[in-house]
Order: sequence, then structure tokens, then C-alpha cells
Amino acid sequence: MKLNKLLSTIAAVSIATVGLQAGTSSMDFAKKYEKECQGCHGPIHQGGVGSDLRPKALKKKSREFLAETILNGRDNTAMPAWNSTFSKDDASGMIDWLMDWKNTVELTLDFDEVHKTWTKLADRDALAKKYPKSADTKSVLDITFATERDASLVDFIDSTTGKVLSRHKAGFAVHVTVTNKKDPRYAYSISRSGKLTMFDIAAPGQPALASVQVGQESRGLAVSPDGKYILAGNYNPGGAVLCDAHTLEPLKVYDTSRVIDPDGQIGPSRVAGIADTPYGPYFAMALKDGGHTYIIDYSKEGFPIVGDIPNIGKILHDCFLNENEGEDFGRYFMIASQGSDVMGIVDFKTKTLAAKVHTGKKSKPHPGQGSSWFNKKMGKQLNATNSMNFGSVVIWESPSWKIVKKVETAGGGLFVGTGEHTPWIWSDCVLGKPDKYNEVHLINKETLETDRIIKVGKTKGQLIDAKTKKVLQEWDATQHAKVPVNEVAFGKEKILPMPAKLGAAVKDPVQPRLLHAEPANHGKWTMISEWTTGRIGIYESETGKFVKYIENLTTPTFTYSVEHRQHIPGA
Repeated sequence: MKLNKLLSTIAAVSIATVGLQAGTSSMDFAKKYEKECQGCHGPIHQGGVGSDLRPKALKKKSREFLAETILNGRDNTAMPAWNSTFSKDDASGMIDWLMDWKNTVELTLDFDEVHKTWTKLADRDALAKKYPKSADTKSVLDITFATERDASLVDFIDSTTGKVLSRHKAGFAVHVTVTNKKDPRYAYSISRSGKLTMFDIAAPGQPALASVQVGQESRGLAVSPDGKYILAGNYNPGGAVLCDAHTLEPLKVYDTSRVIDPDGQIGPSRVAGIADTPYGPYFAMALKDGGHTYIIDYSKEGFPIVGDIPNIGKILHDCFLNENEGEDFGRYFMIASQGSDVMGIVDFKTKTLAAKVHTGKKSKPHPGQGSSWFNKKMGKQLNATNSMNFGSVVIWESPSWKIVKKVETAGGGLFVGTGEHTPWIWSDCVLGKPDKYNEVHLINKETLETDRIIKVGKTKGQLIDAKTKKVLQEWDATQHAKVPVNEVAFGKEKILPMPAKLGAAVKDPVQPRLLHAEPANHGKWTMISEWTTGRIGIYESETGKFVKYIENLTTPTFTYSVEHRQHIPGA
């Protein structure tokens, strides 16, 4: 099915659900699933971060169990409680809809349909000529990108001051934003609704230059180190789209609607982790459901797939590259297999699977941006991933690929990150229980022991010595209501101004949910998003001490520091 038929297909599915609603529920289950559930459970309900929700799998579970899961969630998983927006009838109706669901939609990537959506929004050359240097900051390297997921926004922040420079509408649930390392004035965001947008972060207000609809649901981005190409990965239709990195013009599509999975079955596959590498002219793209990784050579005519590495594992997800110095820098593509409890190590040099790092039974590795660093005490390069479903940071060495330590944390996490200016790797516990998901654990890169814990409560925050339990710092964490603002026109796009004032104190504060620690560009600060409170906390990278909050945000998640990521292979 071509992309221009997507809206009519979704509408037809929504109409069909009317007769399936239970009791007094008026919920449109298809639309609810698409907006809230599809990201984890998949466009054809096949699972991933979330469980398989196809009728055959659901019939093995009782209705009571399913209703309990919808209404109250599941600890140490990405499944939240929906009892604030779902009634019991809504939950029952959703179960009926899922039980009766049939996959009648098969989408395939079509180059011509993707190309038709390519839109120029501003004159790139004119802006570059008018603003040869960064207009809003001392350097474009001083900028950090942030995602406001439920507001469909990508924000640009001066990470030397914490000032939000601009907030751009960039498609539903912006997933990631990356930069062009060869020419870092250009940034790119991909939304879960399949919108790829290019920005000029040197021009005033960081205007959008172009956009293209690469699919219905998308996730990953990678920009070639030579600055010429960008690859966007799709969940639906399965595949990836290669574009010109200076114009966003689509150049080629890689369809994955028919691949062989680890069980030998032929079917569609989402594309999960995508990475470029300084090791060679390659992109790696992981087939989430296929268990393969493809290697694309963008230096050759036609941008061919020159490597196909199968049998990595089931449900591939996040990835990162090694940082071994010398000839091996960026040589290994490390991809999480959440259905097989391993990190697969793909070798760009040999185009083979070098190893499988077993992270523990039912561990579901989720590295996020991952961590790779040189441990002076051991004289080895170490790498780390978080585990989604229980509190464990798994650390292994390269290139022997042996596990050296599993560090216990307070609960399942999504992101583990580090930088050259911090002595720690920073691990969130965002999927743990509510009394623990407000913590970030700071694990010493030399001793591999947890040194400090950042814990933010409803009214105060604390920096705690993990061994002595002594409170090293305490600060005011009063929550404030967001100040409403209206969209305004900005060239050919719409942006949301940043409020200049702080809202009133919240009378009934919620438990902060901390995730994704990202070192800021100058190395002095690390930023931590707070999903439930609508703010980003800034902390000293060297000490872990709290500095200030960036307020008035909506469900902030992923952040990306330009200067920091300049030195990270594949980031």
C-alpha cells in the first residue's frame, strides 16, 4: 500500500471499531492504539518494547489479567497505568478490539510517494550566506536539542545558560534529533509520525529548511560523517529512506516488508537502530523483527547493501558504537536484542557477527545512547547497557566481549550515558516502581561502583552518597504549572514561544520521573529530563550537584548535545 492511502486506511479501521465498543465506552480504540500503544506494541501488534498483542498471544491470558494490566500497568516495564484515562468499560472494549483485530493492512515503501512529500521551507543557501556564524549562541556547538514528546516539539537550548532558544512543531512524538557532524549548523529530527525535518541552527530562531514524510511511523536517524547523506528508519512501512543531507531530497528507499525472521518465517520488519560510522562509508540498519542487520555502502553507485548479518536475535532495538581508540574506533555496531537477552556485536570490517554479549535471562537490554569509555584501572575499553525490566547496568569489555560487571540500580532503565568530563556513567531507573523511578544512579567509570544517587521528590531534590547515604546537597524541587502559550507563524512553519514567566506552584505535585542524562556541550553540565513534571534538570557533570531547572515543558525526553556528540561515533 502506498503512503497516500494511509489516511483513508486509518479512517476505515476507525469506523470499523464502532461496533466493537463495549458497554458505555465511546473510545475510538484504533485511534487510541495508534497514538498511545503502537510505539511499544507495533503497528501490526507484534510487540517489541511491549508485549505481542495479536489475538493468538492474547488468548493465552485471562481478561482479568489484561484489564488489570491496562488499568494499573506493570512494574519494571514500559507499560504505564491507564486508569486516569480508561474506565473499566474502556479497558473491556480495548480487549475486545485487540481480540478481534485482523491484520488487513500491508504497507510497503514507495519511492515516488515519499518523494512527492519533499517540501522546501526556507532558502538554505541564503541563510548560510546571511548568517555565516551562529546568530543566537557563540557557536552552534553550544546548542542542545530536546524533545517535548506529547507536545510534538523539538527544542533548541543554549546549553551554556539553559535558555530555550526556540520550540518547533515537528510531527507527533518527535523521537530523536541529530546533527550533521561535518557541517553542524544543520540538524534533523524524526517523529514517530514519520516526519523528517531539517533545521538551520545557526540562523536566528533555528528555522526549518525542509521536510519529507518518510513513513507513517519512524524512529532512527544517522548522518554520514562526510555530511552528504541521512538515513531515516521506519517502523511502518518497514524500511529506511536515504536522503540528501543538504536538501532532504529522497534518493533511495530500502523496503523491509518481506524478510526472513529468526524463526524462518517471511513477513514485514520494522527498522530499529540505525548508525553511521567513522570506520568506513557505511550505514548499519537493524531489522527489528527480522533479526538481521544490513550494512549500506553510501560511497558506491546506487547505495547498495553490502552486508547482511542474520541471526542476531529477536526484537532488535537500540544501538551504539564502540569508542576503542586507533584503528578500531567505531568498528563495532552493538545492537540490543530484547527478545534474546543479548547485545549483538556486528563487525563493520568483516561484515559478520563478531559476538553475542548475553546480558542476563529476561534482561531486555536497552542502551539508549549507550556508554563506551576507557577504564584506566583495567586498561580496557568498556561498554554498558541498561536493562529495561529490572535494575541492572551490564558492563562488558571489547574486543573480548566478556562481561566484567553487573551493577544493580533501583529499577529498570532506558538510558545509560557518559562523557569525557564526568567520572560516572549516569543510569536512569525510569521503568522502576514509582518510589524509585525518580532516581538517577551515578556509577564510577573506574571502580564500577555506584558513587552517588540523584533523587528528586515532589518538593525537594537530593544528591546522596550511595555508600554512606549522606545527603550531599538538597534543593527546592517545587513543581510549577505550565504557562499556556499559542502557536505563532515563523516563515512557513509554526513554532511555540517559550513563556517568560514561571507558573504558580502545583498544589498536588506528582512523583518526578527521571530519564535520559545527557552531558551538555561544554562538559560542565549534564541534563536530565523529568517526564512527569515538565522540566529538565541541569547538574554539574563532575560533582552531580544540582544547578537549575528548565521549566514550562511537556513530557521532555530525549536530549542531544551537539559538541558532546561530535566526538561519539555513530551518535
